[in-house]
Amino acid sequence: MVFYTILNVILISSIYFIFGFKVLLSYLLVALIGILLLETVNYIEHYGLLRKKNEHGRYEKVKHYHSWNSDHIVGRSMMFNLSRHADHHYNGSKKYQLLKSIESSPQMPTGYPGMMIIAVLQPLWFFIMNKKLKKLAK
Repeated sequence: MVFYTILNVILISSIYFIFGFKVLLSYLLVALIGILLLETVNYIEHYGLLRKKNEHGRYEKVKHYHSWNSDHIVGRSMMFNLSRHADHHYNGSKKYQLLKSIESSPQMPTGYPGMMIIAVLQPLWFFIMNKKLKKLAK
């Protein structure tokens, strides 16, 4: 980790010394947006879905029902089939363009773009998603 931290300091310093302060600010803003998008997508893909522990105290293998699926065309197009995340869990080596919708996996109420907006509005997120989790538990 120290090595990668040093590389990041070198990268940021290089951007500043070669391109100046405005470009550095732009780079940091774009990096922040990228991190926020990545973490938001990770949050909505796995919210509330738990793996069970076996008799040895280890968690079960990740399956298609450990990830929310969404088959909305806009989200699928914008996110390159990422919304078929359950199939990725089922077969991690499959290329994204070949991912299929798995009907038995939990389904999001909207596509990824809509879910990302709802995730920012936490009371609305909990209202919608906790209801879906209760239905899954039955």
